[in-house]
Amino acid sequence: MILGTDPSYYFAGCRSFGTCSVIPPMAAFRLFSSVRNMVDSMTGASPRQLARTAGALYLINIVFGAFALGVVPAILVVPGMAATAHNIQTHELLYRLGLVAHIVVTATNIPMALIFYDLLKVVNRRLALLDVFFTLVATSIEAAGILDQFTPLVLMNGNYTHALPPAQLNALGYLSGDLSTIGYSIYGVFYGFDALCVAYLVLKSTFLPRAIGVLMAIDGLASYLAYGFTDLLAPGLASHLAPWIQLPTILGEGSLCLWLLIAGVDTKQWTEQARAAIQARSTQVKELA
Repeated sequence: MILGTDPSYYFAGCRSFGTCSVIPPMAAFRLFSSVRNMVDSMTGASPRQLARTAGALYLINIVFGAFALGVVPAILVVPGMAATAHNIQTHELLYRLGLVAHIVVTATNIPMALIFYDLLKVVNRRLALLDVFFTLVATSIEAAGILDQFTPLVLMNGNYTHALPPAQLNALGYLSGDLSTIGYSIYGVFYGFDALCVAYLVLKSTFLPRAIGVLMAIDGLASYLAYGFTDLLAPGLASHLAPWIQLPTILGEGSLCLWLLIAGVDTKQWTEQARAAIQARSTQVKELA
């Protein structure tokens, strides 16, 4: 519920501080304005609308990511460099669609990071900001790696076909796929820390189910951090972990996506937590003054 003339509004901070001191009218008005600014942040949408927008972006991210990182490689990448190169050349449009879908995935990460910060900063502003940095670093590495995946197309369609023997062309084209696997593990580590930040913030929030926070914590620890570091240190062992170690990603991120898309957040609880956060910051400022 958005605060307005409800008398209980003037008793802000009771749950957080264990006391029920009355706030003067002008201070109450300023506090209300701050809460309203939080609610109306970004495009003026309510927290529930922002959450559903994040859920929609998340769904696009998951679907396009599954196509780019799952469907396309499963169709085109086969044992043997020459066979894979032939598949890419034969199904060039499919390969390009996979790359474009991957670009869409990285593009959706940016507004998602902003919306998540907007929603979760009422829990812990610094940790929500740290989560934004982890997301942007991971997205930057991921987006930069897409450029290497254009290598097979450049080699097969450029002047390189006359300058290099076929076996060498196939090897160079296949190399981009191997590097993209390593790149997944590198940026996956940063996504792992991102997932842990989100997990903690969800657990500490009062407007999202804590079960989702637990699932996100398992996702970050297992699917991203454990797998990423294992793949970088012992690739042979990591190959035995997949695909089962990716199951927490489906459960954690899938449940978070669907909850945001369908239910959004509890606006009343979000507003109360926003009010408590503003009151806590006001107290800190008074103590420093």
